[in-house]
Amino acid sequence: MIKGLHHNAYRCRDSEETRRFYEEFLGLPLVHTLNIEETKTGRDTSVLHTFYQLDDGSCLAFFEAPDRPFEFKDQHDFDLHIALEVSADALETMLAKGKAEGREVRGVSDHRFIRSIYFRDPNGYVIELAAKVPGRESDMDPTKNHARDILRRWQAAKGAGAA
Repeated sequence: MIKGLHHNAYRCRDSEETRRFYEEFLGLPLVHTLNIEETKTGRDTSVLHTFYQLDDGSCLAFFEAPDRPFEFKDQHDFDLHIALEVSADALETMLAKGKAEGREVRGVSDHRFIRSIYFRDPNGYVIELAAKVPGRESDMDPTKNHARDILRRWQAAKGAGAA
């Protein structure tokens, strides 16, 4: 039924500032913009919806809605992040590019099955660039990685700690 991800959508502070990060820094082309002037309920609005395409055809999308308040708050890295797959070479290139531009870059973090670096976009969202580690493909195979067993043990331990 579900074929894949079309887009994820997030709020942004400024569409041009967001474009510079996603298109110029990350290299994701701006492929569509949608100027929304009326909601489906008939309310007048002024919203710009922008779409940045990944190699698989899916998109990261953003809404700038100046007439609708939205509080951008600092998030803990685990609370909200967008992880994008890159090659191992691209990971090293982006690490060097981020440092050369004076961006805060964290990593390289070795998660065993992926290696990752982290940036914040102009809106404060954490962007993870992740490169798969060759030979670790079974880490994402639920018939081999015991994902459900690990989840069950987590739930049991969490429940025991709450008593």
